[in-house]
Amino acid sequence: MNHPVSWRLLVASLPTKPAAARMRLWRGARALGCAALRDGAWLLPAAVADAALAALAAEAVAAGGSAEVLAVAADAGQDARFRALFDHAEEYGRLLAAVQAALAQAPDPKAAHGLRRDFKALAAIDFFPGAARAQVEAALAELAAHAGGEPRAGAGALRRLDRADYQGRTWATRKHLWVDRMASAWLIRRFIDRKAQFLWLDDPQRCPRRALGFDFDGAAFSHLGNRVSFEVLAASFGLDADPALARIGALVHVLDVGGVPVAEAAGIEAVLAGARERCADDDKLLAEAGRVFDSLYAAYTRTPDHD
Repeated sequence: MNHPVSWRLLVASLPTKPAAARMRLWRGARALGCAALRDGAWLLPAAVADAALAALAAEAVAAGGSAEVLAVAADAGQDARFRALFDHAEEYGRLLAAVQAALAQAPDPKAAHGLRRDFKALAAIDFFPGAARAQVEAALAELAAHAGGEPRAGAGALRRLDRADYQGRTWATRKHLWVDRMASAWLIRRFIDRKAQFLWLDDPQRCPRRALGFDFDGAAFSHLGNRVSFEVLAASFGLDADPALARIGALVHVLDVGGVPVAEAAGIEAVLAGARERCADDDKLLAEAGRVFDSLYAAYTRTPDHD
């Protein structure tokens, strides 16, 4: 019975001295994510192996050794055993424990960045990803939000509210506005409470009781289920039936937490990032961002559907 050629095996032999060439081969194979069958025999899935192993083989020959890259047709039993050599569940377990420990501490962007870097390095050599990788990726997304002060998604039912009960109010959110807070503040002033006043908080935990908080943990309006704060506000006040606002919501969602790509998202993100650099305070930034969202709303109202 013929079996599919699904693996590549690098078999290399190098002189004992100098040791540097042997060390380079070992490091190169490890960096590629190879599994060692024995000393000098390195295995990779065929889909990722050809060019990489050929380069290692050429380096071994240039160092005075010999090397061949062999195609391996494994039967079902061999294939299962080979795949088991690439199981990274233990490494993902250690990384998950580190992420969970970071979540239990005060927000630390530097630590979050380091753990994300470690995850990318491991994912790059994880040729058969499974549940462990997905679990760590989800935990890292939570950590990124935690490190950046972003709210965690709450649970529960969304309540429909009457805009008439929310007029002339003071609304509060975290200072140094970014996309979800910019868009939410614009939505509040444009469609919910035209006389809204805003407070930009250094510490959301000290939000005045008289103020309606948004986009922070414990706020009256924040992430709920799969909705970001803009989407929660729109749905709470019955604005989600407006196709133009729904499209803005999709854009804000992908820029805030990721998701289904929106063609113009990168351009809008660049414009808002530039506004954030130019504006000295959040009042000026909201005015600037508000013009961007006004323009988006006008464009989306004119052309409600994507071409």
